[in-house]
Amino acid sequence: MKKLFTVLFASCITATCAVCTGFTTVEEVKSSKLTENCRSAYLMDYGSGECIYKENETARMPIASVCKVMTLTLVFDAVSDGRIALEDMITVSENASSMGGSQVFLQSGLEYKVDDLIKSIIVCSANDSCVALSETVAGSEEEFVARMNEKAKSLGCTDTLFANCTGLPRETQYSCAKDVALMFSNLIKHHGYYKYSKIWLEDFVHPDNRTTSMTNTNKLIRKYSFCDGGKTGFTNEAGFCLASTATKNNLRLVSVVLGAKSSDDRFDSTVKMFDFGFANYKNKIVLDKDVTLNDDFAVRGGKRDSVAVRPERNSYVFSAADKSPEVTHKVTAFDLKAPVSADQVVGTIEVYKDGVLVDTVNVVAAGSVEKASFGDYFRDIAKEWTI
Repeated sequence: MKKLFTVLFASCITATCAVCTGFTTVEEVKSSKLTENCRSAYLMDYGSGECIYKENETARMPIASVCKVMTLTLVFDAVSDGRIALEDMITVSENASSMGGSQVFLQSGLEYKVDDLIKSIIVCSANDSCVALSETVAGSEEEFVARMNEKAKSLGCTDTLFANCTGLPRETQYSCAKDVALMFSNLIKHHGYYKYSKIWLEDFVHPDNRTTSMTNTNKLIRKYSFCDGGKTGFTNEAGFCLASTATKNNLRLVSVVLGAKSSDDRFDSTVKMFDFGFANYKNKIVLDKDVTLNDDFAVRGGKRDSVAVRPERNSYVFSAADKSPEVTHKVTAFDLKAPVSADQVVGTIEVYKDGVLVDTVNVVAAGSVEKASFGDYFRDIAKEWTI
């Protein structure tokens, strides 16, 4: 059973880029610069991966501690796969405790909780915690870095090479704004990341009862109300860098600024890009998980011969605010035989934007259908005879 129907976006024109940027059209902004004193920048829609704004986006350059986006990705992957747990206690090595730069001053030989080490990386960019976790996940930092490069390649990052898991200066390591955006977008798929990303100030308590004060290096979580995550970086060679994300009106954006001349430049440029994105783009809901589809799905051998269905989750289509793309849905029902339980996956629905597949969502039963009994069949036969 297949069904096809079309839903069009309502036209919605939002002439706001002049207010936000001083330009009159989106095209003018894209051909000019949104950033101040930055070497490279990239702004994208998180859901679709579509680029909104780019500036020298594939230029290879050092990214300092922004490299920890990939470090955190591999750690969260290990948690998701069950290779480590947040409650695990790990013993810190001499190598990990000797890291310079940003740190929480881990003591070698003491045991620390994985959860606390992750928090220290996200909040205050702790180099010692990065190395401690890399050794736990991969056995050594060298092996961990090899996995970082493998992961980057698998994500389509063609202008990235890692030499360590901290971003401390090392020859032959680089990335670019576009690749960082891809990596950061992959990191924030781990919902556990948001458990830590908006912590502003917290004490890190050591097993020997020492405390180290942690302050979030991402000032946007206080300066910009829509921002709920990010990773900063700075070295003299890399300049001031920032990968961040913000969400507003069902639209999540990912922004990257590399090589800014000052800390204020990276934050101000990021805000300017976010404001531009939110003013001129939208995510239109095209499937609502709380709304049943127009047609029920057929069920064989049940007390009822059909069941109401709905999308398993919401689906959105990204576009410029002044555009109305054609959105079509292709629904496929599975061959259903009773019993069918509520929320059981019973089919799929494909979402097309201007003829291109952009999303596939499971269709689930909105109710249940019990298996027909002998008595049910007998009553059906009796009705036929009565008629």
